[in-house]
Amino acid sequence: MIPSGYHQSAPAHPASADHGPRPFVIDIHKAAVHNNNYRTALWTGKHLQLTVMSIPPGEDIGLEVHPLVDQFLRIEAGRGLVQMGSYRDHLTFYQPVFDDSAIFIPAGTWHNVTNTGPMPLKLYSIYAPPNHRHSVVHETKQIAEQEEP
Repeated sequence: MIPSGYHQSAPAHPASADHGPRPFVIDIHKAAVHNNNYRTALWTGKHLQLTVMSIPPGEDIGLEVHPLVDQFLRIEAGRGLVQMGSYRDHLTFYQPVFDDSAIFIPAGTWHNVTNTGPMPLKLYSIYAPPNHRHSVVHETKQIAEQEEP
């Protein structure tokens, strides 16, 4: 029961819009598993951002580095391989990942996640501070690369 004078989030479809920076509660597992876009921003605040991602079999997020952004990834469904390192051409960390794996990526670390399974890899990502524009939706990796080179 909600005490009088308090309110809940509006019952909007969780993957329909970026709900930040308003207070927001979501079933993150359901949102990640049902997302079919490469990337969808669900909440963007001043210091934090939540996106959900879907990576097709055999594809990857793409080798990248965020110089000033720490990143947290959690695998909700599927399996893959994480690679990280200090330099673009020197990835020294390799780790298989699967349902419920949590991945911590320090700012300035080159990283990639490749889907090694037969189904789409479903995950969510938390960036601190935000890394993408508010309300970003990239249906495919190619669109993301064109919009955010």
